[in-house]
Amino acid sequence: MIPLQTPVSPSDPADRDLLRLADHCVKCGLCLPHCPTYAQTRHEADSPRGRIALIQGWVTGELEMSNTLARHLDGCLTCRACEQACPSLVAVGRLMDGVKARRVARLPVWRRALRRRWLSVLSDARLTALLGRLAGRYRVSGLAGWMERIGLARRRWLVPYHRLATAMGAAARPMVADDRPAADLDLFVGCMGSSAQGAAIAATLRVCERLGLRVRIPSGSACCGALMRHNGYADEADRLRAGCVQRHAGRTLVGLASACIAELREDSALRETLEVCDFLDRAVWPASLKLRPLPRRVLVHEPCTHRHLPGGNAAVYRLLARVPELEVIPLPGNDTCCGAAGTYLLQQPAMAAALLRDKLASLADLKPDILVTTNPGCALHLAAGIREAGLTVAVCHPVELIL
Repeated sequence: MIPLQTPVSPSDPADRDLLRLADHCVKCGLCLPHCPTYAQTRHEADSPRGRIALIQGWVTGELEMSNTLARHLDGCLTCRACEQACPSLVAVGRLMDGVKARRVARLPVWRRALRRRWLSVLSDARLTALLGRLAGRYRVSGLAGWMERIGLARRRWLVPYHRLATAMGAAARPMVADDRPAADLDLFVGCMGSSAQGAAIAATLRVCERLGLRVRIPSGSACCGALMRHNGYADEADRLRAGCVQRHAGRTLVGLASACIAELREDSALRETLEVCDFLDRAVWPASLKLRPLPRRVLVHEPCTHRHLPGGNAAVYRLLARVPELEVIPLPGNDTCCGAAGTYLLQQPAMAAALLRDKLASLADLKPDILVTTNPGCALHLAAGIREAGLTVAVCHPVELIL
């Protein structure tokens, strides 16, 4: 039986804030059909309603933080599909981020520091660029194939890192900063720019040049803070986002990665940050600019973070509609997370792989030439799955198909 009320009030103000958020849930269950993890396990504790009940029990002291409880809470993708169906408007994403922050705060100092270091590597543009170059060598040197042949790549702890490295090795491209003071827009490339979206950056620069737009890419690209926030390090996330405010406030800011844009827009100074397809769709296109025909079938993957942005993915479809002879189709099941979810694909590889299978089945059935997505994590996750499934589908950012 799921408790409908929590009679014990916590003494810690942060816990009281979590309880106030959780108590908005009326346990109606309308969220259940929309939760990807519940659809996989059919376990109440893997549903939004169930997780909120567990949080209420933990915050009020009725439940201890056991391995089982942690497993159910950590299984949340924070995709926020449940929020769209919730009549009580429960802020599940904010609640889950808050719970992670409280759990991190109660970790031993050494574990907290170790996790922060791991996340710092993933959110440092210089280090991810280096990882991208190393991943490229891992892929082309034959080491990745050798690891697969001898079975090491199938070791449980190594599987997600091997998958990510092979996909990143194919996607990594060098990126050149352009700190020009006078520009029409700042291009936010974040911490994964050269390691996962180098081709998209180059394509954006080409299109903007044809549209007569000057682009500024500040040197020393910074992380937006999303990875830190969704892993429980809210203070570090706030610090990183404040750096972005200092760097870009008062300028037209355009981003390539939907998750970064969602994080940046949470700050009032960056509330007008635009996704690149939305920005290009709004731009003035000269009548003389003719796009080359591209007779290909394209499926559009809609990342969870992009579906929650104002206007959703509509601009992606409008931008692609400018390309002559391009057949554009939404990927079936776009309302369900692909399983990437930031660092989730590394932390919960079994569930991430299970959620990916439905996407791969649709690709095998519809046989597109190209799959486009605006999230680099989703792109790497999907590309790795496509490779393993033996499908011949290219994965890229929508802007790469323009011009």
